[in-house]
Amino acid sequence: MAIRNIRLFGDPVLEKQCKEVKEVTPRTLELIDDMFETMYDANGVGLAAPQVGILKRICVVDVTYEDPILLINPRIMEKSGEQTGSEGCLSLPGKCGDVTRANYVKVEYYDENMERHEIEGTELLARALQHEIEHLDGHLYTEKVIGDLRDVGEEAPSDEDTEE
Repeated sequence: MAIRNIRLFGDPVLEKQCKEVKEVTPRTLELIDDMFETMYDANGVGLAAPQVGILKRICVVDVTYEDPILLINPRIMEKSGEQTGSEGCLSLPGKCGDVTRANYVKVEYYDENMERHEIEGTELLARALQHEIEHLDGHLYTEKVIGDLRDVGEEAPSDEDTEE
């Protein structure tokens, strides 16, 4: 296993559509192990293959640091509800912004044996799944930010702060 370099905002690879995985090879398994190690090393809750320069439909998520989830060729099948909250990205370190997403998602995906599964998530898990799957289509959370990006740890401006 190895920690891979995370591609940063502005890198053209982050804007490209990823290719579907047809088979899991030893190199794919190595990539998956490296992605988990890279995500944990960076204190992230998710990482998509294009963030390490690989244009394959693979992402990893672990919102509890106790339940690693590998998703190959994930597809959102259902979503409902709404949540707005602060969101960041390992490809844009030190920055965050408020994003509105579905509060519930149901995702179809394949595991390392190319067996089909479904996962349902709410709140942070739903947010992470949506965020990572969007990476596979060349989209970043910055496209959905309400207002401006801010430094991590900086509070969002309240309505009183924006009044003249």
